[in-house]
Amino acid sequence: MHDAPALLDVEGLRVRFNPKIEAIRGVSLRVERGQTHCVVGESGCGKSVSALAVMGLLARGAKRHAAHMRFDGQDILGLSERDLQKLRGDRMAMIFQEPMTSLNPAYTVGSQMAEVLVRHRRVSKQQGLDRAAELLAKVGITAPGMRLAQYPHQLSGGLRQRVMIAMALMCDPELLIADEPTTALDVTVQAQILRLLRDLQQELGLAILLITHDLGVVARIAHKVSVMYAGEVVESASATDLFANPRHPYTRGLLACVPVPGTIKRGEPLGSIPGTVPRIADGFVGCGFRDRCVHAMPACAISVPSRDDGAGHRYLCHLQ
Repeated sequence: MHDAPALLDVEGLRVRFNPKIEAIRGVSLRVERGQTHCVVGESGCGKSVSALAVMGLLARGAKRHAAHMRFDGQDILGLSERDLQKLRGDRMAMIFQEPMTSLNPAYTVGSQMAEVLVRHRRVSKQQGLDRAAELLAKVGITAPGMRLAQYPHQLSGGLRQRVMIAMALMCDPELLIADEPTTALDVTVQAQILRLLRDLQQELGLAILLITHDLGVVARIAHKVSVMYAGEVVESASATDLFANPRHPYTRGLLACVPVPGTIKRGEPLGSIPGTVPRIADGFVGCGFRDRCVHAMPACAISVPSRDDGAGHRYLCHLQ
């Protein structure tokens, strides 16, 4: 049971891109106000698809279903496209994975940023440009007036990522979905972007749904973590509990792959998870991780129990 409703509450999300394959299999997520919820897992596990499903930005032909999908208590699953557009970019905003392809190369940074405010707040373009300059300065971009007149190709990767963050903040959203916002950046800029997100969260009271495959990022910024594998959440817990007491073999495997200074000797091989992700087609039952798991037992091919330690730590596994 939860004391207060979450800002974003998704229960049993399923997504299909064709009749035979279910890409997302019953994903449930709760993002609390003012907190960062990280979704972690290897490439192809369904992290980005889940976020796009929440935003209503799936590719044409994709089908999404859920027991419920609520934003601030409002059912967003049943919203018309027109009503969803009013919500998207206003109270819910998203930073996409690759800023170069997310920004239109034919328009200046200023015109793209101002459009968000003009559309949702019905202000003048000059007011939109003033707000854009204010936010560019807030995210650490010097000479914001000059940057507004530039095109995306004139900016570095780090600057483009900061522009994407500023654009997402144009309407003071309550929920910010960040899809691997540091993947294409060097380590120094990654640290700056994470610090920026944390500072903005504290200043503005943002709830952040952060998608990543980097456990180092998770350790720095997360309040809660959901671990995804093969289209489902296999473990969910507070960040502190997950790192201290991982329950699912996949989570343990991920943590074993992280080099820890002082514990791994020079020349020793790093941890790895053998095997490959299975193809989850219709009729698949049991644990999707069983062929890669050292603890697999016959029961894993039949069903997977959902366990809860009573303190909010949930996982799908026969192990206790």
